[in-house]
Amino acid sequence: MSERPVNFSAGPAILPLEVLEEASRAVFALDDVGLSILEISHRSPPFEAIIEAARDGVRRALGVPESHDVLFLQGGARAQFAQVPLNFLNDGQTAAYVNTGAWSTYAIDEAARLGSAAEVATGEPSGFSELPDLGGLELGAETAYVHTTSNNTIYGTQWQSLPTFGEVPHVCDMSSDIFSRPVDVSGFKLIYAGAQKNAGPAGVTLVIIDKAWMAQAREDIPAIWRYATHAAKDSMYNTPPTFPIYVVGLVTQWIELQGGVERVAEINERKAGLIYEAIDASDVWECAVAEPSHQSRMNVAWRTRDPELAPRFVAEAAEAGLSGLKGHRKVGGLRASIYNAMPLSGVETLVEFMSDFARKNA
Repeated sequence: MSERPVNFSAGPAILPLEVLEEASRAVFALDDVGLSILEISHRSPPFEAIIEAARDGVRRALGVPESHDVLFLQGGARAQFAQVPLNFLNDGQTAAYVNTGAWSTYAIDEAARLGSAAEVATGEPSGFSELPDLGGLELGAETAYVHTTSNNTIYGTQWQSLPTFGEVPHVCDMSSDIFSRPVDVSGFKLIYAGAQKNAGPAGVTLVIIDKAWMAQAREDIPAIWRYATHAAKDSMYNTPPTFPIYVVGLVTQWIELQGGVERVAEINERKAGLIYEAIDASDVWECAVAEPSHQSRMNVAWRTRDPELAPRFVAEAAEAGLSGLKGHRKVGGLRASIYNAMPLSGVETLVEFMSDFARKNA
C-alpha cells in the first residue's frame, strides 16, 4: 500500500490509524463473533455490548454526569436543528440563537419554521471572522433556550471559553470540536454533534441531554422526533447505525489511550499554534481570523494575499501528499482541519511545506 496522504478535510475527516485498522478487521469479522459488524443484529448481545461500551466511552471521555443521558441518533446536525425546537419551543416562547456562521444560521432558519426564533447576537458584521460580544446580553423569561455553536468550520472561529447563560437552558452544537477539550457537561441542557469530524464516521449523531429537561419536552410531536422515545429504547427505537456507533466506541478508547481529553487539548493547542505561527511568519499569508482568542484549534482558515496563489498552493500541496486544504466554497481561501486524529507530524509536514511555498512566492 502506498503512503497515505495527510488528510486535512473538514469532514468526513481523518480517523486515528489505530481505529481504522481495528474497524477494518471488524468489517470482516468481530472478535469472538465471527460475523461482520455490518451483519450482526442490533438486537443481538454482541451489539448490545457494543452500544453500551460506546455510551460508557462518551461518558468517560467528557465526564458526563448521571443527570444526563447519551443518545445515538441519525440525521446529523441538520436533524438537530429541527429536533431541538420541536421538543422545547412552546407557544408563547422564543428560542434565542447566537449566530456565529453558516451552521448557526441554518439552525435559526429551521427553528423559525416551527415557532419564534430570535438572533440575539451575531458575528455577521465582521463576515463571521469575529465572535460576537455577549456582554450585556439579556434573555427574557419567555426564552425557551439559547443555542450556540462551539466551533465554526467554515470561518475558523471557536469559543475558547464556552459562554454561560445563567438559568436559561443552553443548547450547543459541538459537531466539530466535541472530544477536543474538557467540557463541563452539567452546564448544558443539550449537546449534539454529528460524529464525522471528531467522533467517528458519518451516520451517527451524538446527543447528550439533561434527563430532567428531556422530561419537560413536548409530547404532541411524532414519536420518532421525541428525545424521550430514543432514551426509553436505548437509542434503538429504530435500527441504529451499527457500524458508526461501533467506531465511536473505538474513538473513545483511543482518546483514553492518548491521556484523555485533557491531553488531547494540549496537543490540539500545539498543532494549531504551529500553523498560526507559520501564517504570521510570512507576508504571503493572511489569517482569516485576526483575534487570537477567536481562532479555532480545529479549523485553521487563512488566505494568500495574492488570490492567484491559493489554487497553486492547493494543487502543489496535493502533489506533496497534503490533501483537503481548499477553503470552503462560501469563503474561498485555505483551510486546514486538524481534528484530534491529525498527528503532530502531519501538521509539521504542512508547516514545512507552507514555509517552502512562501519562500518561493514571496
